[in-house]
Amino acid sequence: MYQFSEKSRQYQAQLKIFMDEHIYPNEHAYEEQLANSPDRFAALPLMDELKQKARAAGLWNLFIPPGLAQYSDHGGLSNFDYAPLAETMGRVLWSPEVFNCNAPDTGNMEVFMKYATPEQQKKWLPALLAGEISSCYAMTEPQVASSDATNIQLSIVRDGNEWVLNGRKWFATNALYERTRIYIVMGKSDPHNTNRHKQQSQVLVPRGTPGMTLVRPLTTLGYDDAPLGHAEINFENVRVPLENMLLGEGRGFEIAQGRLGPGRMHHCMRLIGAAQRSLELACKRVTSRTTFGLELSQHQSVREDIAKSFAEIEMARLLVLKSCHRMDEVGAQEARDMIAASKISVPLMVQSIIDRCMQMHGAGGLTADYFMAEAFNYARWCRQADGPDQVHQMALGKQVINTYGN
Repeated sequence: MYQFSEKSRQYQAQLKIFMDEHIYPNEHAYEEQLANSPDRFAALPLMDELKQKARAAGLWNLFIPPGLAQYSDHGGLSNFDYAPLAETMGRVLWSPEVFNCNAPDTGNMEVFMKYATPEQQKKWLPALLAGEISSCYAMTEPQVASSDATNIQLSIVRDGNEWVLNGRKWFATNALYERTRIYIVMGKSDPHNTNRHKQQSQVLVPRGTPGMTLVRPLTTLGYDDAPLGHAEINFENVRVPLENMLLGEGRGFEIAQGRLGPGRMHHCMRLIGAAQRSLELACKRVTSRTTFGLELSQHQSVREDIAKSFAEIEMARLLVLKSCHRMDEVGAQEARDMIAASKISVPLMVQSIIDRCMQMHGAGGLTADYFMAEAFNYARWCRQADGPDQVHQMALGKQVINTYGN
């Protein structure tokens, strides 16, 4: 049986209290501030207030693993110990930002910790760790199948003491947020390299760099995910100094692989929280409504859906915990089979669970009166984010066949 560390258990207890006292009671206020903001992508005063409270409570940067603990006074938890915390945050979709544990900033901070020069770290990392600024990771492109990351076409060409970027990105999360100050951009600096995985590089592009244009906000199933948002970005002769290259020319694919493993698991952790809350809401719903002379909870089909959802949440949670334990033992690269298994299974399973729970709420389940519709959207786009289902199935299938087929 799994056992969380004492440190994790303490954080779990603190986080539950914080959610009960400060997050759930403010869900309506958050939506009101967002609806009444003159700029949908502006920082919300309520978020700043909650961030201050979370930091004062020591519930800050909890995602930072032990190997990177020197960068923060908080965190230092293994993936396994962090999982139940991220699950709790996933019960309210905007709450991870309160604890400075939201994507893509967590992954970008890890990029700075692992791959940036001391000068790059000094310029950007302290403000990110303090939650004073945000960041964006620009990788996906509209004109190619970005599920194969070697397809990306944005060009990175050296011209004297500068890199010149030309190309287009989209679904760049955080791109529109007013506090986003730095963009990590992946492109091709050596398109003719015979090794397709060494054609790419990643460079740092500060907000406001001439030639970088935020073209438009993008939606997923109608949600714009404000105030963070997703955007299409155009780069036209964007120039940055040579020292803005991360890790080294031709190492962009390596950075991407190192960044995405933990991030995939963080999404799965949060999705389990969304599914668990959906199930709890469904149980309350079916004991408060009647049809055909019976409580909804008395109908066989409802009981079957509740039972199936409960079982699937438990399976998803255990798969995530096993994957996290494996990552802690051997690292993300060696645990890629378990990460892929989680990424393939959890978003799809959670999507189905939330769909059932929405159905039990009737037409109301489709509205913003409940959090489930937006949570369904989150589960659905997670099946594309950080690599679509099919790519992970292909990679995992190959790995399993190589293990047992010879």
